Parts: sequence; structure tokens; C-alpha cells
Amino acid sequence: MLRRLKLLVLLLSLSLVFAGCSRVGLAYRNLDVIIPWTLNDYLDMNAGQKSWFNDKLKEHLAWHCTTQLPGYLDWLDRLQQMVDSNQVTDAALQARTVEAKQAIAEVAREITPSAIELLQGLDDQQVKEMNDALAKDLRKRQDEFLKPPLAQQIKERAERMSKRLDAWIGPLSDSQQNRVTAWSMALGDQNKEWIGNRANWQAQFIQAVQQRHNADFPQKIQQLLVDRESLWTPEYRAAYGRTEAAARSLIVDLMAESTAQQRLKLTQKIDGVRSDFKALKCLKAATN
Repeated sequence: MLRRLKLLVLLLSLSLVFAGCSRVGLAYRNLDVIIPWTLNDYLDMNAGQKSWFNDKLKEHLAWHCTTQLPGYLDWLDRLQQMVDSNQVTDAALQARTVEAKQAIAEVAREITPSAIELLQGLDDQQVKEMNDALAKDLRKRQDEFLKPPLAQQIKERAERMSKRLDAWIGPLSDSQQNRVTAWSMALGDQNKEWIGNRANWQAQFIQAVQQRHNADFPQKIQQLLVDRESLWTPEYRAAYGRTEAAARSLIVDLMAESTAQQRLKLTQKIDGVRSDFKALKCLKAATN
């Protein structure tokens, strides 16, 4: 269930742009198929719940496609202007980040009433299944990101970042790769703060759902989905600003060293995302 709620927030937001999918439009058009299948990994819905969920999902997809995606096109234009003018600066990245967070928050606010309604309708067995699935997911993340020695965590974090960068700008030079390694080393045991914060959020989420018939349940879910930052652990809150600043610094430095070929590939990727969005029928209908 957590993954499903996050998918509605994230896949129906700017993170869809950077999901690594080369055909964003195709993925977007098939979300109504992907989401129910993934939801089944966390919650066994009955026939009535499935029917209600599918109807709500179509409503949210239509809302998002017609009201939110046009703004994403403008956002992509601003992003491409930064690349074309070679003005990928810390200030510009901060501005794009703020815009992306606002877009994600808008989606979270839109879907929260549906999430509340769905969660309130769960029976005790479904809540138990969801709790078990979340606990299993957390253990998997702890095994993957926390159990390895710190040196291995740093190495694997750098490898993941290099893989994502390769998809967007192509192979990195030795100097760029060294910068990625330095970035990962500077983050140190950031995995601990990240996983700890996730565990804290999940615990509060499950506790709220177990009390889903209380009068204050809608307010609790509103906070959990829309105002997540208010629930951050002190350790994660202290680390978040540093982590975000480090990411911006990394991108600024990598783009400063980028070749014409790398910038061309990045522009082509942005163009591909823009073309996929423009091809969606909802955008064509909205402009007619």
C-alpha cells in the first residue's frame, strides 16, 4: 500500500520525467495497468475495492494529465534552457527543485482524499497484510543499504549514480567519475539516516491505519502524505539539507566538465520526454 500511494504521488509527478524510462508517454498511458498489479504485492483487495480503485485511478490520471502535464512541459523548457545556455548553476537547480517539490505536493494533495477513503475501508486482515509487506520491504532495504560495510555502501552509491548519469549524458570521463566518487564519500553513512527516517514514517503510517476509524484519521494521513517533512527524524532533517546541496554541487561540477556530446545527449533525452508528453491525448484535447 505504501508503494502504491507513493506511486500515485511520484509516478504522477515530475519524478516520472527522471524515472529512466525512454518512453515516458507509453509508461504513463499504462499506469492504470501497472498500478493495480503492483498494489497486489502489498494488499489483496476485494472485488468492490478493486472496482472503486480503478475508477478513482482513472479520475486521478485524467486530472493529472490535463492539469499538471502542461506545467511539466514548461518546466522541461526551463531545464533545457539551462543546458543550452550552459547555465547549470546552483541557484538555477534550486529553483527547478522547488518547482518539482511543488508539483509533487500538488499531486499528493489531490490524491489524499482517495487514499483516506481506501485506507478507511480496509479490514483487519488487509491491514495486517500491509504491515507485513511493509516490514518485509524495510528489511530488504536494510539488508541492501545498511548491512554492507560503509566502504561498500559508498562504492555502490557511486555506482548507482554513475549508472543514472550514463543514461542521461553518456559515459563519464575519468575526472567526472572521480567527482562522483568524491560525492559519494562525502555523504558517508547517509544511508543510515535515510533508512531510519523511512522506518519512522512507516511505523507512524501503520499506527495511523490501525486507528483508521478514529475521528482524526484524515488529518493524520494528510500529514503523512502531504506534510511528510514535519515527521522527519532529527537525524534525517539535519542531513537532508547537506545531501541536497551535495547533489546540486555534483551536477554543477559535472556539467561544467561536460563535453558537447554529453550536453547533446542530455538535450535529446529532454526532447524525448517532451515529445512523449506532447503525444498524450489529454494534452491534445486540452489545447483544442
